[in-house]
Amino acid sequence: MNPWAVDAGCPRTCAVRPAARVGPLGALPRYAALARELTRCLALGERLAGDAAPRAQARRVLDALGVRLETPSARPGPLSVPGSDRGTLIVANHISWLDVVALLAVEPVSFVAKKEVGRWPVVGTLARRMGTQFIDREGGRHALPLMVGELAKTLASGRSVLVFPQATTWCSVSSGRFRRAAFQAAVDAGAAVRPVTVAYRVGGRASTSAAFLGDEGFGGSLRRVVATRGLTVRVTAHAPLYGEDRRTLAAGAWAAVSAGEVDVHG
Repeated sequence: MNPWAVDAGCPRTCAVRPAARVGPLGALPRYAALARELTRCLALGERLAGDAAPRAQARRVLDALGVRLETPSARPGPLSVPGSDRGTLIVANHISWLDVVALLAVEPVSFVAKKEVGRWPVVGTLARRMGTQFIDREGGRHALPLMVGELAKTLASGRSVLVFPQATTWCSVSSGRFRRAAFQAAVDAGAAVRPVTVAYRVGGRASTSAAFLGDEGFGGSLRRVVATRGLTVRVTAHAPLYGEDRRTLAAGAWAAVSAGEVDVHG
């Protein structure tokens, strides 16, 4: 059994267009602004792997799409746990390609993504410049130990890494479950685990309009995001976890992330 493909995720039909939508004339400026920001990102070259540039550019992309970033505090703290020579394994639920943009807008960290992302136009190039570690979910049991080993080395070097342990996307925060493999890397490196909840709202209510699900193409998902009026993404970082058992860490992280949905909807 492939550990990265246990669940199929939600079907594309779970992503629903909201009642409040931006018309074609309103969407055009958003597409133009997004094109400008992506061009700016490409022009930054290797500087995109720095500290300030990725955060600023991620926020510009959210602004271009008409998406408001919301955090529990006015000045969001870093996702990485301070005071350690180890990096932090940042684990979040996975709803959309927009998750990465929102998380980078809080703190620029490298992340783990499926290898298909590396082949996406523009996005793949930007992901590689950010130091993304690509995984082959079709590689079977032999690819998984290599991925865990590389992830542990990265954490031990002091670099924090973002992982989506669900391995696929779901329409809501509490769907799916966390795989345990990535948590072994934190155990091996002696690194902290930071659970993070990512949730989307429109008009104060949970929304699936940002979800990127099933066999949906990137273009269709982008059109739905651009057409959504008043879309908010909320990033909630929870208390760090420590331990020497990946099963316990995975369960604790999932409990924290799922409970975070209460904060988002409240």
